[in-house]
Amino acid sequence: MMMGALTESLEGIEAVFLDLDGTLYLGDEIIPGALDFLDRLEAAGIRRFFLSNNSSRSVSQYVSMLHDFGIPATPEDVLLSTHDLLSWLAEKGVKETYLIGTEGMREMLEEAGVSTASAEPQYIVLGYDTEITYEKLATASVHLHRGVRMVASHPDMVCPSPDGGLPDTGAYMALFEAATGVRPEHVCGKPNAGMISHKIEELGLPAARCAMVGDRLYTDIEMAERAGVHGILVLSGEATRADLDAASQNPSLVVPSVAELC
Repeated sequence: MMMGALTESLEGIEAVFLDLDGTLYLGDEIIPGALDFLDRLEAAGIRRFFLSNNSSRSVSQYVSMLHDFGIPATPEDVLLSTHDLLSWLAEKGVKETYLIGTEGMREMLEEAGVSTASAEPQYIVLGYDTEITYEKLATASVHLHRGVRMVASHPDMVCPSPDGGLPDTGAYMALFEAATGVRPEHVCGKPNAGMISHKIEELGLPAARCAMVGDRLYTDIEMAERAGVHGILVLSGEATRADLDAASQNPSLVVPSVAELC
């Protein structure tokens, strides 16, 4: 899809989808200028939604965390890989699972009617489990050896932090493949276009008037290209200039951080 050139002013953009960790904040610290950027979006009348592959928190936990950063948000503003996962499970008619995930993720699945500790699961559900235990790893491995299939919430190898990348769901995938030979049947979340395309359709906007802002080429920018929206890469998180030079993705715009936008 051909789109016109995009500048830091975001002229012509009516909605932006904002990655969180590495884009608006890094670890426990807000990205300098991020709050002013959000104020400029509001003043310009540009809708904003908060998007994360990180499945370790529930929507309510994300809203609370955003409030702690001074970012106004409602549950309707938050789109998570867990939402994409729940849609996939619903399409497959899956109700019985064994979850490698946090209590926040468990809460979202259970509220949707999905059992997360089944003795005979249809799928192992793999999320970003910051509460991981060896018992969880062992139980899931036994199920996988018995032929139970796996679905993952997202592909991210690392979760950015000020001290360097931390093991994320992609790293857990590698662990299970080494231990059992099993890879997920499906990986949800970014870069699947469905993470934002449903919301774009709901808003009634052409994709060319939307933008995805994020710090990862292989998820954020790849999803932007698949969904036909502008991809804006910020260099405040995972991706570097060197990564960009070697990447197949071609963002519409590259900026040091969101402080440069709008």
